[in-house]
Amino acid sequence: MQNFVYKNPTEILFGKGMIREIAGRIPKDLSVLFLYGGGSIKKNGVYEQVRAVLKGHRMTEFGGIESNPLYETCLKAVEIVKKEKLGFILAVGGGSVLDAAKFIAAAACFTGQDPWSILREHGTNVKAALPLGTVLTLPATGSESNGNSVISRKATQEKLHFFSPYVFPQFSVLDPETTFSLPSKQIRNGIVDAFVHVMEQYMTYPANAPLQDRMAESLLQTLLEVAPTALKKPKDYEARATFMWSATLALNTLIGCGVPQDWSTHMIAHELTAFYGLDHAETLAVVLPGVWQYKLTAKKKKLEQYGRRVWNVKTAKEAIMKTEAFFHSVAMPTRFGDYKISAKEAARKVRERFAERDSVFGEHGDITPDAVAKIIVSRA
Repeated sequence: MQNFVYKNPTEILFGKGMIREIAGRIPKDLSVLFLYGGGSIKKNGVYEQVRAVLKGHRMTEFGGIESNPLYETCLKAVEIVKKEKLGFILAVGGGSVLDAAKFIAAAACFTGQDPWSILREHGTNVKAALPLGTVLTLPATGSESNGNSVISRKATQEKLHFFSPYVFPQFSVLDPETTFSLPSKQIRNGIVDAFVHVMEQYMTYPANAPLQDRMAESLLQTLLEVAPTALKKPKDYEARATFMWSATLALNTLIGCGVPQDWSTHMIAHELTAFYGLDHAETLAVVLPGVWQYKLTAKKKKLEQYGRRVWNVKTAKEAIMKTEAFFHSVAMPTRFGDYKISAKEAARKVRERFAERDSVFGEHGDITPDAVAKIIVSRA
């Protein structure tokens, strides 16, 4: 097991009606930016609940955060924060809204000339951020309990990420009932997203970390078990509760303590979303089996362990097949052809971008731009 430092400062408020617990957690003297997405929270009652608990605060609303939050939109919110001298951000929505809130919180306090450098330097230049809290309405990214954020820039077709300990939410409300009105596609995406988050921290090589392995495998098994009910029965509270908590634990930094991590699937997927506009989870489902197949020898022992413990199969190739079949079972395509995208064109575009940045990925740092191109072409 590798050395690690673990600290997660986010307070989780889990369960029915827990939005009311926000009251008292935001200092009365702080003005609030109420941040949300396309307006679905106005149809399911969440908007009114949040307005009620913010009564007494000076508040400014900002809606319209995109499903892949845009840098250009975030900068508009930053301008409002500075002009109105707002001191707290409450993000209400899915991971995209939460990611936007983190960037806005960091950019509002950033002293550099170019806020995009926060993304280019992956957060290493963030020295302060506004405090923020969240109300999660779409389980998927784990952004409600980590310091990660992913932002897209429309002008340059880029999608970059940053991490900073300054942007961990102070609190996050997880009420499973807020997910009841979500379309099945978003639940599908959330299940796949959480599943792949676990895999990026687990599917590497044996590292003498049996507890982390077992925790990761339990999350995978739980997602497999709950997926059918979570999809078919939108108002099954227990299924949605289990799914919601699993998605949080998949990326709250706990299972990644002391173990090697991969993240090549995510880095490739981000570029595919930037170029083609696919949902994040859609790109993950296409890329993940390709990464595993390409790195079959290096990942063989861990793939076999995963196959035995989660799927009751013996070989690495069977484990890959079972995983792809699981994605299909939740109606998630796994090939570029399913989206009528040329894998050769995608391989060229992504390879060129990574070559420009001298990027390499994977737990061994050996997935080069040329390797990325081969992985993408294999998923035609």
